[in-house]
Amino acid sequence: MENTTLERLASRLPAWARGRPRRRLLAAAAIVVLIVVFAVSCGGGAGGRADVPVVEGSADAGVTGVRAPSDRTGGTLRVVSAEIDSLDPQRSYLPGMWNLMRLYTRTLVTYSSEPGHTDELVPDLATDLGTPSEDGLSWTFTLREGVRFENGRPITARDVKYGIERSFASEVIVGGPTYVVDLLDDPGNQYAGPYQDESPDRLGLPSVETPDERTIVFRLRAPQPDLPFVMALPSSSPVPIEADSGAGYGSDPVSSGPYAISSVDPATGILFDRNPQWDPATDDVRTALPDQVIVRTGLTGVERDQALLAGSADLDITGTGVQAATTARLAENEDNPVRGRVDDVTTGAVRLLALPTDVAPMDNPDCRAAVAAVIDRRAVQSTLGGADNVVRRSQLWPRGLPGGPEDRDPRADLDAARASLEACGQPDGFATVLAVADTPSGVEVADEVAAELAEVGIRAEVRPLSASSFYATDIGSPGNVAANGYGIVLATSTADFPTPASFLVPLVDSRSIRSVGNTNYARLSDPAVDALIDQARAARSTDAWREVAGTVAAASVYVPLAETRIQLLAGQRLRNGVVMQPYSGHDVATAGVR
Repeated sequence: MENTTLERLASRLPAWARGRPRRRLLAAAAIVVLIVVFAVSCGGGAGGRADVPVVEGSADAGVTGVRAPSDRTGGTLRVVSAEIDSLDPQRSYLPGMWNLMRLYTRTLVTYSSEPGHTDELVPDLATDLGTPSEDGLSWTFTLREGVRFENGRPITARDVKYGIERSFASEVIVGGPTYVVDLLDDPGNQYAGPYQDESPDRLGLPSVETPDERTIVFRLRAPQPDLPFVMALPSSSPVPIEADSGAGYGSDPVSSGPYAISSVDPATGILFDRNPQWDPATDDVRTALPDQVIVRTGLTGVERDQALLAGSADLDITGTGVQAATTARLAENEDNPVRGRVDDVTTGAVRLLALPTDVAPMDNPDCRAAVAAVIDRRAVQSTLGGADNVVRRSQLWPRGLPGGPEDRDPRADLDAARASLEACGQPDGFATVLAVADTPSGVEVADEVAAELAEVGIRAEVRPLSASSFYATDIGSPGNVAANGYGIVLATSTADFPTPASFLVPLVDSRSIRSVGNTNYARLSDPAVDALIDQARAARSTDAWREVAGTVAAASVYVPLAETRIQLLAGQRLRNGVVMQPYSGHDVATAGVR
């Protein structure tokens, strides 16, 4: 009877899905049944409440501990998300997707699932965290024995190398991180990727060697202590060359993790079933408790909140937390039991003002110092919704990174600002343009900053720019910034890895300046800063990176404002709720529902 029902539902699938293998076709039909249950449960039972018990727990239980611990297997984990960019591990650049990909991609190393230590790396496909050479120019990893793809084929070092090579094919594999290109490519003889590989026997990228099936060696252009963090990105996961369909690989990626994608449908979602080839004896990170995982995508923030509150969803992978209206609702009633399901997270996303050094009068350090002195961070914090939404920051260093400079949280100093204006030859102030992404919160902050600057005669025209092109071409193009006279840029910077280098280098290293997609928004080009960066990489010392941050702070090229806080709401059924700090969400790989 069950199979007959599934076959009947499968016959109603769109034409593109009906040609897929029977296992995946039936899974697509099964997901329709699950989605119906999903949708019905949003309405709840009598009185609009879902007939699901409320999980016991306290606020922030998943930040440094485990929310509702359980080792029971079974059930279906129900996940909600906004739009996703790609299921192809080499083409996604969303931290929420990187979290989800822990279900079906494994990497040489990955983030720990241990509560309170989720920003630390642990071995995954590799036996350890890698061995660097004495000069830091090479790293060697050894693969575990017994790891396999979902088709049963052993995962080899060549598969890892091939997955990395795909990121070099910029004409086919677009949208994902390209750290490996920067670290491993030869500028004088650039590698074009595996689809244009004309080398003898298709040996591939010369800077990655695979002397045997379990050994992989990376030869770097320069020492890079953060290489293991690059290897933890899904874009560094193995791909079997015989299954690679190029740009279409994301429609059916081959799993190396505990789950495999059974079906993908824009209307019904993504269904994951257990991967029978995954051996838990080879995986110390993932618990893989649910029998299935279903992901509803394309939901608005309000819809995701409603699903979590009603019990029809267990966790949200988007990484943005609940909406402001939901936070306000919870704050109204201190006795609201839902408050015990909230984990408060500081995300590492720092909102800041960049003062481009090639746009007059910001080419004068005293003019930049005047802007920095006038800023009232408490007013900015209030504009952004108060302490629940942001933490004030005056240092170019995320709060969660240990060893940073002391944040003195200074108040606005108008006298100092006026003195700096005198020193820069603009005693009556000056006119400039403040570029901002055209979002409600961004424009509100820009208006607040402009009002503060006006108190000392700095006339900042707030110019909202399209949010879709803001970082890529508007402020990401140094030529465009200079041509339009953007003397102040309101931006948000988030590190891809929880390390000082990952946060600082894109912002302050002159070698990171690009003609498109530039992240050195201040266009800081200081040989002394570059030298300090090289020394910090060689020393592998937090103290050295703190010196980099201090030197940049003295130049007043950036004015840090605030760091984003979010509230993660756990679903009523969620078990083993552990906050995965690098992804600003609950860890999908260890979550359960029983």
